[in-house]
Amino acid sequence: MTDLTLNDGRAMPRLGLGTYQIPDAQVAAVVRAGLDLGFRLVDTAALYHNERGVGEGLGHDDVWVTTKLWHDQHGDAAAALDASLALLGREHVDLYLIHWPHPAGGRFVDAWKTLIELRERGLARSIGVSNFLPEHLDAIIDATGVVPAVNQIELHPTFQQRDVQDANRAHGIVTQSWSPLGQGATLKDGRIVRIAGDVGAAPAQVIIAWHLAKGLSVIPKAGDLDHLASNWGAQEVRLSDEQIAAIDAMDDPDGRMGPDPREM
Repeated sequence: MTDLTLNDGRAMPRLGLGTYQIPDAQVAAVVRAGLDLGFRLVDTAALYHNERGVGEGLGHDDVWVTTKLWHDQHGDAAAALDASLALLGREHVDLYLIHWPHPAGGRFVDAWKTLIELRERGLARSIGVSNFLPEHLDAIIDATGVVPAVNQIELHPTFQQRDVQDANRAHGIVTQSWSPLGQGATLKDGRIVRIAGDVGAAPAQVIIAWHLAKGLSVIPKAGDLDHLASNWGAQEVRLSDEQIAAIDAMDDPDGRMGPDPREM
């Protein structure tokens, strides 16, 4: 599977391992199992409270590591990244994201300016955002002239955020999908189940294959070896144009499962 080339020239693995809600005491074993399968991107965040365990699982392997800045530290992003690096046991991360814009706090532009400085210092090799809507992207780009490399957003067949995808594409920003399986609910959807039967794959593999076919980066979470192996195997699933179009048609403007970025 080819990597995605970011707008800063770096190559990022297209398929990664998400660690949201995997406890710190368990995540090291999950990460190590994922690396043994072939995963080379691991996604965590300060909010997940599992960066120490992620770091233990990573060991000294050359792996793309992403972590995120929570909005209670928008005013001190440098200290927040120092704390994350200490927990991860790393001298730098490959990608540092502003986790949510938190417009009510009014500091996300300041946070972005600090992330630019952290990239210049080599502490974050690439920088980006998460859950940013087009207006939030415009605010940070207009203020600094620096475009995020990645915008990680909620994206699954029943909530595709095409307006945000379009804005990302217009700016040359890679869209990365969190909750790519729709928190599991989409796995039981009859349309997905039928396609899975037609191609001889698991429903989760069909959904991950759809993300990959759309040119998205995707970070599904899995807490056990069987699910990890299944997610990794999704790279071998090939969907027809008709099957991709059928999944495209599942989009629902009311399909959001996570918080609204305007309210976070």
